[in-house]
Amino acid sequence: MRGTIYDWYGLPFVLAAGIIAAAASKWRFFVQRLRGIGGRNWPTIPASIDITSVARQTENYGKGEIVSYLATLTYFYRNPELQSGDYSRSFNADEEADAQAWAASYRGSKVMVHVDPREASRSVLRKEEL
Repeated sequence: MRGTIYDWYGLPFVLAAGIIAAAASKWRFFVQRLRGIGGRNWPTIPASIDITSVARQTENYGKGEIVSYLATLTYFYRNPELQSGDYSRSFNADEEADAQAWAASYRGSKVMVHVDPREASRSVLRKEEL
């Protein structure tokens, strides 16, 4: 057996920290997916994607890090006041150019978003509607 006792007892904590970090990074997409499911029966309204961005994200795992890119589409709609929402998609580390191209392809696009009939500021842009 190689390694110190710290290596063996610390391993579960390192693994647990990695799992928690991975879950936290995917939380945005989990919530986005749940809203998409819940909002699919909300009435639709036209919106315009006016802002797009791509952000580099790094997550530390033990002695290394994982790099990804988060592309975000920000849309605006009136109901009756001006409201906004966003839709995000993650790309792998070697897909920065793909993330930039994907986001840029939607800039200026018109889409239909689902708006919560009880709260005009809550909306969902579903993947299927892109």
